[in-house]
Amino acid sequence: MIDFSAEKLKLTDALNLDSGNQLEDCEIAFKTFGKISKKKNNAILICHALTGDQFCTERNPLTKKHGWWNVLVGPGKTIDTDKFFVICSNVLGGCMGSSGPSSINPKTDRQYGMDFPVITISDMVRAQEKLINSLGIEKLFAVIGGSMGGMQALEWAVSFPHKINAVVPIASSYRHSAQNIAFHEIGRKAIMADPNWYKGNYYSKKEYPKRGLAVARMIAHITYLSEPALQRKFGRNLQNSELFSFDFKTDFQIESYLQHQGISFVERFDANSYLYITKAMDYFDLSQKKGGLSKSFKDNNLNYCFFSFTSDWLFPTSETKTIIKSLNEANAKVSFIEIKTDKGHDAFLLKEPDFHQTLKDFINGQVKKNKI
Repeated sequence: MIDFSAEKLKLTDALNLDSGNQLEDCEIAFKTFGKISKKKNNAILICHALTGDQFCTERNPLTKKHGWWNVLVGPGKTIDTDKFFVICSNVLGGCMGSSGPSSINPKTDRQYGMDFPVITISDMVRAQEKLINSLGIEKLFAVIGGSMGGMQALEWAVSFPHKINAVVPIASSYRHSAQNIAFHEIGRKAIMADPNWYKGNYYSKKEYPKRGLAVARMIAHITYLSEPALQRKFGRNLQNSELFSFDFKTDFQIESYLQHQGISFVERFDANSYLYITKAMDYFDLSQKKGGLSKSFKDNNLNYCFFSFTSDWLFPTSETKTIIKSLNEANAKVSFIEIKTDKGHDAFLLKEPDFHQTLKDFINGQVKKNKI
C-alpha cells in the first residue's frame, strides 16, 4: 500500500459541493516540484486528466514509471522546475490519496463506495483553491492542464480569475459533447455490469470489478487515438500468426494492445473513481454559467493560450474556437495554436516539438511581462 500522507492537505471545514452536499474531513493529496520564490510569484498549478494523478513528473511510486507529463515538466524542460514552483494535486474523487469513493467515510469507518457524494469540476477546483491558499500563494503564475485538466483550468478562470495570471487549456473544451458523454456512459455501464462491482461495495471483497474497468479503459483509449495513428502502428497486422485462428482468441495486434491497456489500468485505478470522475466531466458546461460563455469571461483580465491538435476527435479544434469566440467578445487576451499531428487526443502527453516550443514561448513571454 502506497502512503500518500507526505504531501496532503486535510481541510478543517467541510467542503461545500455543487450538489448541495458537504464533504467532511476532505483531503487533497498533492506533489510539489521546484522551489517557491521569495515573492511567491512563480507557482504553476498543473491539473491532470481523467486517469492522471499528482505525479506529473519524476517517478510514480505506484507504477514505478516516469510521471505522466515527464516529457514536459522538469529541470530545463518546457515547464522548468528550476525556475517554477510546480504544484499538482490528485483531483477530488480520485484514488491516489485525495478524498474519493475508496476513502474512509468518517461516519461509518468504512470506504464510502457509492455513498461518496457526486462531484463536479467546480468542486475539484474549489478544493484546489483551498490547497493553494494553504501554501500561502495569493496568485498563481499559471494554471495549465490537458483534457479534463483543461476543464479545470477554465473553471479556475471563471471562478477565481483574481487568483491567477495565465490560463493554458490544452486539448480541452468548455463542455462535454453528447458523443463524449455517450462513450463515458458505455464505460460506466461496463463497470456496473461486472458481477464483482457489488453496487460499488467491493472494497471488502476478494474480487474487484477488473473486467468491467478494463473494458471501460479499452473503450476510452480508442477515443484518445486517431485512425491514421492506429493504421500506422497496427494496421491489420496479426499478433502471433500469419493466419486467422478461426476462434475468438486474439488475432490482431490492435486487440492485444487494447487488452494490455485495460489490464495495466486496473492495477492502478479505482473503478468507483472512474464512475465519479467521468460523471464530473459529463456535467461540465461553462455555457450554462453566468448566462453564457461570453458573460462567464466578462471583465476577466487573464492571459489565455489555447492548444488543439488536428487529429483530436475527442476535443476537436471547433470546440476550442467556440471558447475563443466568446473570449474575443469579452475582449480577453487570447492566443490559440492548432498543432498539426496524427497522434490524436493523446498528443498533448507525447513529444510534440511545436507544441512544447510554443508553450515555452508563451511562458517566457509571461515571465517578461510580469518581471519574474
